[in-house]
Amino acid sequence: MSLILLAMSLTIAFCIFAYNLAIYALPFMVGLSAAQYTWGAGAGIFLSGLAAVGAALLSIGLVIAVLGFARNPALRLLALAVFAVPAVIAGYALIHGVAKNAIDPGLMLNLLSGSAGLFIGIAAIINLNALGVSLFSR
Repeated sequence: MSLILLAMSLTIAFCIFAYNLAIYALPFMVGLSAAQYTWGAGAGIFLSGLAAVGAALLSIGLVIAVLGFARNPALRLLALAVFAVPAVIAGYALIHGVAKNAIDPGLMLNLLSGSAGLFIGIAAIINLNALGVSLFSR
């Protein structure tokens, strides 16, 4: 009984941790690509890590700059969508990986994974929009 409770609590903790990471899927992907490129170009671990951090911060800064300076709502929505689409994909994959052992593959698994991906994408949009508003309201 205690192993079941431990497994349930660790699964919940993993989902919370992965949710917090899935919101920032775009900066992670950009940073990982920059690190792989610089490592392949012959840079060391330190420079690859520095390039990854710089590229991730630059991607967040670019989206926030577009949100802060663009007055066209379509352009703002496009910037938020660019940030949210990788979060939706990461949320779908996260819940699909966790729930595929508990639910038979089929319509219900896809609906659950799709709704979770949509939820994580909306959370990414809300978090980024709140960050942009608080940054440019000063």
